[in-house]
Amino acid sequence: MEERTSTKRNTSQEATVRTQRRVAVSSGLEGVRQAAMRSKEEVFTALLHHVTYDLLFDSFMKLKKHAAVGIDGTTWNGYQENVEKHISDLHDRVHRGSYRAMPSLRAFIAKPDGGKRPLGIAALEDKIVQMAVKVVLNQIYEVEFKGFSYGFRPGKSAHNALDALYVAVTRKRINWILDADIQKYFDSIDHEWMLKFLEHRIKDKRIIRLVRKWLRAGVIEGAEWKETEQGSPQGAVISPLLANIFLHYVLDEWVEWWRRKYARGEVIIVRYADDCPGIPVPL
Repeated sequence: MEERTSTKRNTSQEATVRTQRRVAVSSGLEGVRQAAMRSKEEVFTALLHHVTYDLLFDSFMKLKKHAAVGIDGTTWNGYQENVEKHISDLHDRVHRGSYRAMPSLRAFIAKPDGGKRPLGIAALEDKIVQMAVKVVLNQIYEVEFKGFSYGFRPGKSAHNALDALYVAVTRKRINWILDADIQKYFDSIDHEWMLKFLEHRIKDKRIIRLVRKWLRAGVIEGAEWKETEQGSPQGAVISPLLANIFLHYVLDEWVEWWRRKYARGEVIIVRYADDCPGIPVPL
């Protein structure tokens, strides 16, 4: 009876500690968000410590359980069998700098036009660390991003983008509409410019080093390793965020500057990742 009571007490204490840790993590990330909101000139020199054991654990739990496996051959269920030990070891490697990104496994899916879209399937631990870093960086960039950017953002969707476009088209006097799409956008992102854009706000060299590792890890296609000199693999957890950061500086900031300085009348832009489904220009 005493042993059973002790076991219940230990379990309860562990749950309490885990809850307290998560509250601390949330509080720390909220501090990052508040700092980003106070000033768009704020730079962040210490972010990696927010990639905690609990954040890595939660990131693992958010992954799709039956997703395709990368070159490590590790499944979600297999990793879960000894997950606390695995996450503890992963956390240690990330903070010691000994974590190594693995090449993505190249796969192709059919496109509606008959072509094929290349995907990069990351190893499981790369997915976990990318998810955690994405959570941290989102505290900064969700404050930074423009309201007309809808792709791959928390609380936004393609339906929201279409709604915004519908309102503009039906309620404004339209002069012309431009429909734009960047061909092979994810595959052509320039690595050096990507890192330079990140460094506008992120001065934690350890975070920059992680992103550089993911960009340059290469791909395995068949039995051959190929170097990735540009691009961020479609299918990688971190790629949508990196893609939005790149276009934020290349397109979104320019659009805001242009329409303030040169536009006659109102200019409305709706962007979903690399697709701009419409830029109505009222008379």
